[in-house]
Amino acid sequence: MRIAMTVAFLLLPVLAFAQARAPQVKRTNPPALSKPTGYTHVVEVTGPAKTIYISGQIAFDKDGKLVGAGDMKAQAEQVFKNLEVALAAAGAKFSDVVKMNSYITDMSKVQAVRDVRARYFSDTAPASTFVQVAGLVRPELLLEVEVVAVVAAPGGTASSR
Repeated sequence: MRIAMTVAFLLLPVLAFAQARAPQVKRTNPPALSKPTGYTHVVEVTGPAKTIYISGQIAFDKDGKLVGAGDMKAQAEQVFKNLEVALAAAGAKFSDVVKMNSYITDMSKVQAVRDVRARYFSDTAPASTFVQVAGLVRPELLLEVEVVAVVAAPGGTASSR
């Protein structure tokens, strides 16, 4: 018992230091704002963290071929697969995403994108902006999504609350 107490006493400062270094992500939907659908109004990050910026992803597969010509849902599926690969390459996952910007060429098809997005984000929805644009870099593209993610800096431990 004495050894356990000594070890606990010695480890307490180490654990406290590790917790203090962990970035904290706080998601808030102020009651004075409308209830969001699939996003969070305010995302705050505090503590040592690595910020990851993922360029706008489009519906190209790894060989640069378009997936889902004329099909918003198929393009959204490919876009979110591409985001998943890009996030993983940086040591992140969708729950680490704090901001998402989406650009769509036809807002009447937004539900197809929301349905796909909902499978990738659970209760850790990021702050989000969705904009209809006249066109993207190539006319056959219907959707482009970029994200910002935050993970613990090297040596830290990520924590989401």
